[in-house]
Amino acid sequence: MRLIEKVWFHHHRAKYVLVPLLLPLTLLFWLLSSARRIAYRWKILPSVKVEKPVIVVGNIGVGGNGKTPVVLWLVALCREMGLTPGVISRGYGGLAPHYPYLINPASTVVETGDEALMIYRRSQVNISIGSDRVKCAQQLIAKGCDILITDDGLQHYRLQRDIEFIVIDGKRRFGNQLLLPAGPLREGLWRLNTVDYIINNGEKPLVNEMPMTLIPGPLINCLTGENCLAETLRAEFSHVNAIAGIGSPERFFATTRTLGFILNQQQGFVDHHHFQASDFNEFSDDIPLLMTEKDAIKCYGFAKANWWYVPVDARIPKIEENLLVKRIEALTNQS
Repeated sequence: MRLIEKVWFHHHRAKYVLVPLLLPLTLLFWLLSSARRIAYRWKILPSVKVEKPVIVVGNIGVGGNGKTPVVLWLVALCREMGLTPGVISRGYGGLAPHYPYLINPASTVVETGDEALMIYRRSQVNISIGSDRVKCAQQLIAKGCDILITDDGLQHYRLQRDIEFIVIDGKRRFGNQLLLPAGPLREGLWRLNTVDYIINNGEKPLVNEMPMTLIPGPLINCLTGENCLAETLRAEFSHVNAIAGIGSPERFFATTRTLGFILNQQQGFVDHHHFQASDFNEFSDDIPLLMTEKDAIKCYGFAKANWWYVPVDARIPKIEENLLVKRIEALTNQS
């Protein structure tokens, strides 16, 4: 974990030095972001309403909070309703040949970034990536999508939205509650009062929060694509190694423990880390190496037979899901 994250989330003693030094930059960030929001509110900067409903899945803080499983859950839910969803993504970490870029079977992680390609390969949903989310939305509508789900983009006010989700890490929550860079927040806690749904990932929800649990699926071999139940692999190997290049690596390591594995070695990397074969030199080939699905997307070119990834699915209580279905039905009937 980086030192700044320890300051944000774990009250590291370095906060007494770093936070005062960073507060002037935090004030500047607040001034610029506030001016931008006011400009959209007063229509100094134009926002665009596209012809199909838009659902934004985002957060007010940096780091992985579990947005991608929520996006996949929404894709599946919309399809169950008979809709044709499309996903908008920034494509962070990728460099596509042009923008907006529609992901296709030949797309690579170099072009798309890890999260967008993972969503595409898992769901085969139409995904448009680019910084101009309005153009991405228009591209997906032209492809026949009748509801749009944007992965992140809560602060992208140029694209008007019909439903907003904020996903929070139930354990880390909002850290020291300061704006960047002195704290982890992109917007203040006031933003929680303006969205439609707050999803609490992994902990007991507070009032007005929707609980979400991430359920691990069968392990999938990074080299062969073979499925294996955790208990089957555990019967042969009780000890495993694990890596994670996500916003909160410890959350993944905790997941491996809930599957009954004992971690021999574990290593966290920064979110969206571009893996190379040399990153794995210290890990033995004699026991399994477990990783997240997002990490595996970047490792296929040099994966080994003992490497496995753990896919996860979001579970939301049925009563909450049914209420959301009614909300989406009302929106799609209007469009």
